[in-house]
Amino acid sequence: MSQKSKSGKPSAGKSSTGKPSAGNRPARNASRKPRLAPGVAARLAATTALMAVLADHRALDSAIDATDGPFETLDPRERGLARAILGISLRRRGQIEDALGRFLDKALPRKSGPLPAILHVAAAQILFMDVPDHAAVSIAVDTAEADRDARHFKGLVNAVLRRLTEQRDAILAAQDEVRLNTPDWLYERWVMDYGAATTTAIAAAHLLEPSLDLSVKSDPAGWAEKLGGIVLPTGSVRLIAHGPIDALPGFGEGEWWVQDAAAALPAKLLGKVDGLDVADLCAAPGGKTAQLAVAGARVTAVDVNEARLLRVRENLGRLGLEAETVAADVASWQPDRLFDAILLDAPCSATGTIRRHPDVAVLKRPSDIDTLAALQASLLARAAAMLKPGGTLVYCTCSLERAEGEDQVAQALASLPLVLEPVRPEEVGGVDAICRDGFLRTLPSDLPHAEPRLSGLDGFFAVRFRRP
Repeated sequence: MSQKSKSGKPSAGKSSTGKPSAGNRPARNASRKPRLAPGVAARLAATTALMAVLADHRALDSAIDATDGPFETLDPRERGLARAILGISLRRRGQIEDALGRFLDKALPRKSGPLPAILHVAAAQILFMDVPDHAAVSIAVDTAEADRDARHFKGLVNAVLRRLTEQRDAILAAQDEVRLNTPDWLYERWVMDYGAATTTAIAAAHLLEPSLDLSVKSDPAGWAEKLGGIVLPTGSVRLIAHGPIDALPGFGEGEWWVQDAAAALPAKLLGKVDGLDVADLCAAPGGKTAQLAVAGARVTAVDVNEARLLRVRENLGRLGLEAETVAADVASWQPDRLFDAILLDAPCSATGTIRRHPDVAVLKRPSDIDTLAALQASLLARAAAMLKPGGTLVYCTCSLERAEGEDQVAQALASLPLVLEPVRPEEVGGVDAICRDGFLRTLPSDLPHAEPRLSGLDGFFAVRFRRP
């Protein structure tokens, strides 16, 4: 049976985000721009955003909110479709490249504009989405026709995509989806660090649509019932995402905030923080700040990015919580006091978030790990210097790479006035599997569930230190 059936495959209206590149918009010749038929605007937006990632190496995160981006004029249904297409195009990029390559005798010409993205967007729909084949092919041809560079190849677009529709099932049956969709350098690192079986499980989890995880102020069971979700052993509420988040019960009242279940764990490792002076370093987007404020801490949230810090303030306002916010570079910030506890969520490669942010697998390189590891070591040293004697420091990253996790611990214990305080399973909901060697180490394949979209965690590492 075709994998386009509705048995677990993503449908229009869900998945990832995209970041546009104004210089690569498909319809750049206004005089020849066709009148947009239903669904075309979403494909154009997805094509532009995908081109920005593949050709311009730009991240996806800000595209949806960009005032001058291709998503700005989309209605909610078109936005949902564009998000879904982008998510599949990036999450299944390896399979799509393999499938298209079977019908291309040579590389696409450099001066073909958004032609690669046009083909990828159409192939994502043909192979993995509940979209009629004729619509995917026809709109792709029209998108090529609308671009001054790609229009010369509209015949190729039509021929390749029609052959793809004819041979779809045979191609999908022959593909190793886990291996094709994982970059070689990441696959090899993970096999070395976790073994082949765990690597396969991680890569398989990356192909699933992510769940929507919420941290609630109180009564997780009650909110899970109201929202049609479940309560995870770690205390987060999880549901399958559908529709606008701000339309869900409790959002306007500030009863909860969006936060991956793994990202909600490091703050818990600080223990009882009621009345303590706590610094949340590299605080944006603010989920951990909110956790600490709800727990009664006097929080100072520090982040170098003023725009991201503004979002922290807005979220705190919606939640009715208070925290001091400081726009500063943690590497050079000089607070006027030492802190009882510090949470350092350091900048990292984010390879643990590929399920939510599939562009990470496209954009990151091995050299990024080395650069970020050096930064993390310097930030750990700064954090240790801000900590009172007897104080607690939790360091965490949303990375699967040992260089950004376990290796940082060894270096810190050898060079900083810190001692290790092992993490205990009872501190994280009794989930033994995520406590490894005294550290917190979550994997995308953790917390399996009968409904695959309710399974998994972001890949996170956290360690707890105490200053003697």
